[in-house]
Amino acid sequence: MELDKAIKSCKDLKKFSDKKPDWRDIIEAIDKARYASMAGNNYSLKFILIDNREKIQKIAEYCQQQFISQAHYVVIVCSDPIRTINLYKEKGKTYCTQQAGAGIQNFLLKLGEIELSTYWVRHFVEKQIKRELKIPDNIIVEAVFPIGYETKVKGMKKKQTSKIELDRILYFNEYKNKKMRNPKTLNV
Repeated sequence: MELDKAIKSCKDLKKFSDKKPDWRDIIEAIDKARYASMAGNNYSLKFILIDNREKIQKIAEYCQQQFISQAHYVVIVCSDPIRTINLYKEKGKTYCTQQAGAGIQNFLLKLGEIELSTYWVRHFVEKQIKRELKIPDNIIVEAVFPIGYETKVKGMKKKQTSKIELDRILYFNEYKNKKMRNPKTLNV
């Protein structure tokens, strides 16, 4: 799949088919997260792949999102910030968040390429997830990803999610400047 198509095919999905993915495909997607840029080449991300039905049900409860329990697999993404904070002090916290986003995006793009679907769950009770999965206190739970195949319903068209227009997010040379060049500074 070409990159533009992979990027545009990423979508959040809350309904999964009964077909169980091959766990090795999910590991392949996790592997792609390793190629994300990391501050000082200091890798902070950790992944937990869960296939235990009871744990998946509990995670759905801790996220207060029942659809998670439909997934055959759940991936928990965590950051171990200690080395990054030791290297970069207060800025290290920001770097860990940025690194998590970069690694997660690689992970999501690969899932899309291999036609697996997920939903980026950001709302959860971190303390409960940490207790359930025996995650140490110093580790940050970044996100929860239930994974499966998209449910295909005959006769139903896919609902396209609207994206914000480019001209609403792009500025030139300074915040809120909508023009590439200021006409006053052009030498004619």
